[in-house]
Amino acid sequence: HGKTTLTTAISHLLHIQGLSKKYNYDDIDSSKEEKIRGITINTTHIEYETSTKHCAHIDCPGHSDYIKNMIVGATQMDIAILVISIIDGIMPQTYEHLLLIKQIDIKHIIIFLNKEDLCNDNELIDFIKLEINELLLKYNFDTQYIHIITGSALNVINIIQENKNFNQIKSNIWIQKLLNLIKIIDNTQILYRKIDKYFIMPIEDVFSITGRGTVVTGKIEQGCISINEEIEILKFEKPSIITTIIGLEMFKKQLMQAQSGDNVGILLRNI
Repeated sequence: HGKTTLTTAISHLLHIQGLSKKYNYDDIDSSKEEKIRGITINTTHIEYETSTKHCAHIDCPGHSDYIKNMIVGATQMDIAILVISIIDGIMPQTYEHLLLIKQIDIKHIIIFLNKEDLCNDNELIDFIKLEINELLLKYNFDTQYIHIITGSALNVINIIQENKNFNQIKSNIWIQKLLNLIKIIDNTQILYRKIDKYFIMPIEDVFSITGRGTVVTGKIEQGCISINEEIEILKFEKPSIITTIIGLEMFKKQLMQAQSGDNVGILLRNI
């Protein structure tokens, strides 16, 4: 459908405005199997800024075989961007994605109908929009929080590769359509979780750094944490572990403190 291409296009468009590092397709779909099969298998985090928000964008698997990997990424989201190819229409995984978005209670959804440049049939586009609206009603979504827009992610990338001067290309129709998506993100009101509550962070992943220790990653659901602070790791049917935070990192930047909404890596002592 073009999820990773859209992620790439957003980063390129924000990059030429000085708001993001530029991420290429291979930076996001980085594993050998992903490159061979042309699909996203694991979640990938990238960072960028819009006019009003600092975003942690998570590129999730769309392929139905890897829906479990998507769940890990989706539970950390405030806004979901659902990408549907106008050429392919609604696919089986589209139903799965909408159900998952509903179950983990993501209110704000942008549905991006991609590859509009390959379709000359406005009636087909209207039909797909109608199908989507019927699905949204079926799953009891509150449509006041949902935007359906069209565009072409690949065209945006190609335009920027030819001309990186934002002022010269900003009036292009495909650039305008993607700027509209970014504007929707900017205008979305996120209810940030309170930072004065107890610290809670569901663990997404765990890995070891040779010579340093164990790192856990995830999105902080509530509260805040600081270097040298004690935290408790809760385990199912096993005793909890008390440990100390000796390092905090977000997008390869060292932090002294992190709070609700941050996607962080936490280095733990003696784990």
